[in-house]
Amino acid sequence: MAQEDVFKKIVAHCKEYGFVFPGSDIYDGLGAVYDYGQNGVELKNNIKQYWWQSMVLLHENIVGIDSAVFMHPTVWKASGHVDAFNDPLIDNRDSKKRYRADVLIEDQIAKYEEKIEKEVAKARKRFGDAFDEAQFCTTNQRVIDNQTRRDALHKRYEEAMNANDLKALYQIIIDEEIVDPISGTRNWTEVRQFNLMFKTEVGSTAEGASAIYLRPETAQGIFVNYLNVQKTGRMKLPFGIAQIGKAFRNEIVARQFIFRMREFEQMEMECYRFHDHEKLAHYANAATDIEFKMPFGFKEVEGIHSRTDYDLRRHEEFSGKSIKYFDPETNESYTPYDIETSIGVDRMFLSVMCHAYTEEKLDNGETRVVLRLPAALAPVKLAVLPLVRKDGLPEKAREIMNELKFHFNCKYEEKDTIGKRYRRADAIGTPYCITIDHDTLKENTVTLRDRDTMTQERVPVEQLRALIEDKVSITSLLKQLQ
Repeated sequence: MAQEDVFKKIVAHCKEYGFVFPGSDIYDGLGAVYDYGQNGVELKNNIKQYWWQSMVLLHENIVGIDSAVFMHPTVWKASGHVDAFNDPLIDNRDSKKRYRADVLIEDQIAKYEEKIEKEVAKARKRFGDAFDEAQFCTTNQRVIDNQTRRDALHKRYEEAMNANDLKALYQIIIDEEIVDPISGTRNWTEVRQFNLMFKTEVGSTAEGASAIYLRPETAQGIFVNYLNVQKTGRMKLPFGIAQIGKAFRNEIVARQFIFRMREFEQMEMECYRFHDHEKLAHYANAATDIEFKMPFGFKEVEGIHSRTDYDLRRHEEFSGKSIKYFDPETNESYTPYDIETSIGVDRMFLSVMCHAYTEEKLDNGETRVVLRLPAALAPVKLAVLPLVRKDGLPEKAREIMNELKFHFNCKYEEKDTIGKRYRRADAIGTPYCITIDHDTLKENTVTLRDRDTMTQERVPVEQLRALIEDKVSITSLLKQLQ
């Protein structure tokens, strides 16, 4: 199945099973805005909880904060976002659509890489176990030609981005004969810059209102509070500050479902102490990305930046207040350097969904759709299913659920056949199901079903919590990090 078709199925699955809905859906949606449904919010919260505890709980020198979305407008002047937070945009005169020039070029680079992958895949299928991929890539002329074009384009692109040369980006698009995906034409405008920050006003009257921005990143809330945290927490270098929060960017080219949105959530950790980017951000002297292979190619999920002392030094300059760190061991004050790790919660969510979505052929010829989510991240940990809706089975099932629901998220369901209920549980990634039958009333045992293997075993009711809780808790994941 084509990867594009897989991605469409994942998007449809997210809506059908209560993970992600288009924002303002009854009004035909709002571009690049999405709402998380009942299962999506549980999965998203579990991802955030796992990240937060792995950062703050497991490290004595990392603490957390929650800064406000609205910040003094000078913050964004000092950080450089007012002057430098831009995307290079280009319009197609025929379709009247607007695109990011860098994305168009990156897509072109990806096309060369896809051609190489197709040649390699065909050769691997043809030669089987005897296939030598390294030798093939250095001897096959079609692979060599595409690699040469890819490398030459990448070099031009890197040079243009680092020089902020908009004319060079435009010329690349023309030379590569990149067409508008809608009109199919190459009738492009010049490339120009567009600032991504949302601007609004704060104040009770129009006359007294002042301009303010929705934060485009959560990191600045950490920087302006770092000295407050350091002093009140008596922190010594190196120490870290973690934060999870919403950020907002006026993305013109918002696409690929929740991968690129106008309202999104970040998990950031700044540690203060003394795939590389084609273009470094204005605040960084080194940067690299951690990428995940989505159905639409390798894409950034986490960015790691060496921000040096840029942010703290700029805030000291613009505020006129000293925010230097006093080191009691050396008896000197200085501006610390900062290493930033920033993960997009929504992108992590999408990565988990793409990795977990599976269509599995069964022995009976049927196909089941299952989300193979890590048990600790699954929105529902246990489905409680009475075999039939009579003979006291629902009452016994409710009794078991009322005991277990205080320890992990359970879902009770009694409608349809047990097979259909199993399939619904599989589709939302529920790792375990228990079936309450007539033997339960006699022996106080239930059938415990495993999502991935579909194996079933008979277990005593009093052992359920111990059997399930350790496997589905965030703690079980955290212990693996030690």
